[in-house]
This record gives sequence, structure tokens and C-alpha cells, in this order.
Amino acid sequence: MTELLTKVKLPKASFSIDHSSRMMSLGSCFSEGIGERLARGKFSCDINPFGILYNPYSIAKAIDTMVEGRLYDEDSPELFSTGDGWWHSFMHHSRFSAPTKEECLRLINGRLQTAVEGLPKLDVLLVTLGTAYTYSLKDRRPEQLDGYAFAGAVANCHKLPEKLFVREMQAPLGVVESLSYAFERLAKANSKVQVLLTVSPIRYVRDGFHDSQLSKASLLLGVDELCRKYPNCSYFPAYEILLDELRDYRFYADDMLHPSALAVDYIWEYFCQTYLTKNARDVMAECQDISRALEHRPFHPDSEQYKNFLTQITLKIGRLMEKCPTLDFKKELELCRTRLKQ
Repeated sequence: MTELLTKVKLPKASFSIDHSSRMMSLGSCFSEGIGERLARGKFSCDINPFGILYNPYSIAKAIDTMVEGRLYDEDSPELFSTGDGWWHSFMHHSRFSAPTKEECLRLINGRLQTAVEGLPKLDVLLVTLGTAYTYSLKDRRPEQLDGYAFAGAVANCHKLPEKLFVREMQAPLGVVESLSYAFERLAKANSKVQVLLTVSPIRYVRDGFHDSQLSKASLLLGVDELCRKYPNCSYFPAYEILLDELRDYRFYADDMLHPSALAVDYIWEYFCQTYLTKNARDVMAECQDISRALEHRPFHPDSEQYKNFLTQITLKIGRLMEKCPTLDFKKELELCRTRLKQ
């Protein structure tokens, strides 16, 4: 049979993942997507405690902050307010923005505290690099901002005028230097953690197609050096799977830049085959069956038939938790109990 795809050779995994593994995903929206799929499969995964991060410098700074256990306070230089009165952090996604500084700090520190507490127990850190480009404030105290101005590259510009920032691309050496110090500090805090690096296959058209390719090349060269330098670092070729194996626009979303749902499913299957144990894949499939069953909207929710259906799901959850005690089905069990009482 004629081969219609150029298959990407998958790496031999240096570690495996099961439902006892503790994970964290950090980085671009691709990392967030993988983290969400792991969470839906009932794996323990802390998903982007800073929100979506794109560049190596910001990802390294996030790791440093968690290793230090440093929470934010009212004097934190990352915090600032714009003319509309909302408070933001240059190190956080806009999901942490709030109408008051107190609320902004509460959102940031709530997530950060959980991440800090989980760091010493972490088994796998999944890091997805999106771009080698960084944006740094030209002026330490721009007139447009209230509060403290941030020194260094920002993780999020929060739609501030582009004229406030200097745009630079990190060379491969800069990528390595940014992450090396963070990885070394992380290893001292947790010697067992495995770092799984990926480069996001999403193209950043705002950079221009040529500049976007240069950026990805810088990331790929930097990641390759990091994997050579640190035995606990490895690389998963999500970028190559989409661009080389799925080399067709039918695998892209409507914007022709992001991978389609089908492409993400395809990459996810490769990820599962490479890193998840056979038992973990089987348990995940059972968890997904339970989730799909609970999404079902009955025509007669008060019927005895539907109550028997919910009882069977409850029993199935119980059997699964006996087999795998680390599974968290609190929400599903509470939902079943609530519906059974109706």
C-alpha cells in the first residue's frame, strides 16, 4: 500500500505516566490543551498556574517564583493598573485581572499557593514554548500605568500600546540560558521531576511568517541543547507531527493557524501512546465513559429508569476508585446524589 503520510518517529519515553503521577503543564495554549485533556482523564495535573505563557524568559521566571515560594503582595512590581481602573500582572494572563488590587492578588496567590505546595511532589512538568519573542517595557514608569512598573520581559502585554514595549527575539543560547537556571533550581527543590518540553505548533502570524519560523527555529535549537544538557529533560515532537506528518490545511482550524480538533486528537493519541501506561489508558477510557454518561440529558429525570442509571454509574465509580484510589470523582458523585434526590 502507498504510504500517504511522512510518519514522525516518536521518542522512546524515559518515564511513564499513570494515575498516581503528579503533573503540571506550563506554557502556551497547546500546553493548556494537553493539561485539560489529562485532567478530563482524571490525571492529577495543575494547569498553567500563571495562565498562558509564551516565551522562555517568562516560563523560567514562573518556575523561579514557584521554587522560591514567593507570593505576591501590594508592592509586587508585576502589578499595575490601567486607566479603566482594572488591576493586572505583567506575569499573568488576563484571567487573573480584577477591578481591585486586592481581588487581583487573591486570584494570583490562590493559584500560586496551590502550585507551590504541589511542586515538591511533582513527577512531570510539561513545558510548551510558544515563541522566542519577548516584549519589555521601554520605560520603567510609563505615564499610562499606575503602580509599579515591571523590569524585564513581560508574560502578557494586556493590550497596552505597542509603543510602550521593545520587541526582541531570544537566540537559541538565550533560550538555553533563560531555562537552565530555572531547571537547575527546580531539580534542587525536586530531584525526581521529569521535564517534558514541546514547541507549540501554532504559528504566530502577528510576527510575520518568516519571523515566526525564525522564532520556532530558535526554540527548537534551544530545546535540543537543553535535552542534551539535562538528563531529566526530554522532547515530544508535537510541532513536527503537525507540520510534517499532518501537512495539510484540513488539519487546521478556520483561522488556518491553530490545529483543528482532529489534529489535536491525533497529537494527543501519540502523546498517550508514548507516555501513558496501558493501565492508565484503560482507566482513562473508563473515566471518559462515566463523563459522557453524566452529560446525557434524560427525557424523564424523575423516572425510576434514570435513577437506576445513576445508581449504576455510582457503583461503577466505586469499583474504579477501588482499583485506582488516587482518582477524584467528588464532583461526579455529588452530581449523582443531587439528581437521585430530585
